[in-house]
Amino acid sequence: MQKTARMDTARPVIAIVDDDPGVLKGLKRLLETCDFRTELFDSGEAFLDRKDGSTVACIVLDNHLGGMSGIELKRRMTKAGGKTPVILMTALDSPTVRKEASDAGCVDYLRKPFSGHVLVDSIRKAISL
Repeated sequence: MQKTARMDTARPVIAIVDDDPGVLKGLKRLLETCDFRTELFDSGEAFLDRKDGSTVACIVLDNHLGGMSGIELKRRMTKAGGKTPVILMTALDSPTVRKEASDAGCVDYLRKPFSGHVLVDSIRKAISL
């Protein structure tokens, strides 16, 4: 599943990867009100299979997906040479997952639920790196 906002290349594209349609819809709405474009993916595999070739400024990635985990997706992207900043989000917080996210190179780690301004601030920080 992929949905793309209106074609406006001046606004940064944020990819959101989560298997919960409600989370995808809510984050899309939030980020588009903050002047970001969004691309939505319901699995890590769907993100890897994306074909449109647009540049993604940041990836907001759930760790617990139906197939591969968010951390595994981040590892695969890094192994393939990907440098796009990744913000990992999870409802199942643990020191082990935090360490794995850090070791995989995620630029931030957000525990669900989090406030919208925390996510937007994290994205803005990530894309200014």
